[in-house]
Amino acid sequence: MQTVSGIMTNHGSILLVDDEAKIRHALASALRDEGHEVVVSDSARDAQRLLARRLFDVLLVDNLMPEMTGLDLIRELVASAPEGERPQILMMTAHATVESAIEAMKLGAIDYLQKPFEVDELLVVVSRAVELQRLRTHNRYLISERDEEFNHYGIVGRSRRMQHVIRTAELVAETKSTVLITGETGTGKEMVARAIHDRSPQREMPLIKVNCAAIPEALLESELFGHVRGAFTGATNNKKGKFALADGGTIFLDEIGTMTPALQAKLLRVLQEREFEPLGAERSQKVDVRVIAATNRDVRQMVAEGRFQQDLYYRLNVIPIDVPPLRERREDIPVLVEHFIRKHTARAGKRFEGLEEGALESLQAYDWPGNVRELENTIERAVVLSPGPCIKAGTISILGATAMQTTGLPSLNLHQNIDWVERETIRRALDASGGVKKDAAERMGISQRALSYYLAKHRID
Repeated sequence: MQTVSGIMTNHGSILLVDDEAKIRHALASALRDEGHEVVVSDSARDAQRLLARRLFDVLLVDNLMPEMTGLDLIRELVASAPEGERPQILMMTAHATVESAIEAMKLGAIDYLQKPFEVDELLVVVSRAVELQRLRTHNRYLISERDEEFNHYGIVGRSRRMQHVIRTAELVAETKSTVLITGETGTGKEMVARAIHDRSPQREMPLIKVNCAAIPEALLESELFGHVRGAFTGATNNKKGKFALADGGTIFLDEIGTMTPALQAKLLRVLQEREFEPLGAERSQKVDVRVIAATNRDVRQMVAEGRFQQDLYYRLNVIPIDVPPLRERREDIPVLVEHFIRKHTARAGKRFEGLEEGALESLQAYDWPGNVRELENTIERAVVLSPGPCIKAGTISILGATAMQTTGLPSLNLHQNIDWVERETIRRALDASGGVKKDAAERMGISQRALSYYLAKHRID
């Protein structure tokens, strides 16, 4: 059998259903030679069982088979599975009729092959089906996030340390090496991850983001690796995890330091073997994905204390990038302020000549515990509240400093005050809930996983 050189650029998972063993084995062999993962079945009933247990990119099914036809299998698949959880459908038959072809297309088949056909023809059709499935998956992800607000600007900074961050990101972008980005909250770790992906050869594929601290511990494994129907109570459908969605692209794991030891072990396997098992599945799935992790915690200290796997740390820390806090690169504040003024005046439909004399000095004197994110919020607030044409110092309200001056906090520096507020809020919530963490998290309006993060951050027992 000949293959078409250069056509197969995307590898997918194929469920091949045909009751004729010779044809089944020949087609499976040709598809595997092209790099596809192929699962074979000799009946539509058996194919139903396989489809219920995992997700495939393509269903390649013969029409005339004993007990149940391929058309009947397609009918039941379309009736039972949402479009986003169905494979692309290709039908084969040795008894083609106009009626059966039309019905197959109406049911959702994207192409129709009449036996006997050339293997080259099949490979081309399967390649297109895999590409279509990838595009559909990517499109669903983009639609799910279209209402979220993203920062589309690049990394802004002229300081020596930020220029080093930018140069490192540019160099690592051309590789598929794993990256560990460290830095305080609000420094722009996600922006660095986005810059790496956008400059990588995988930039046409999705960048999938996961905030490990924001997802409850009981759900995080399913979010990352997916599950099959019946894997646990409430799992009524198969679900692709974030790693499967990121196949061919990049996955960004934020707040990696909050991950439990059990999940750390599963992530280590993905990095080592490039495969994972969805919850409830009996087979592993291969994945080709670049991992970028981020944390605002001292992972080396966590390793020393036995709270983070040493092997996983070494696997993640192939290319370390440390994003400095804003108070350690104050020379970047003027350019950041100018950038945010341009950004938010355009959004607000206003025009400003700049800052009133003395306003910039007050911004540079502040420690910015919330870093670049806090600075942007401050400038946006000033743009909205200033009548123009110049942003006056009186309209620049740094809420962190204002709140702490009026709440009777102990006389500490600004960063210590933020920590004091967090500890005091947690203590009061725990006292009010009798020490029950679930109730305390509800009182604070955060997840139990987020509460666990803050408990560990402030070493509260």
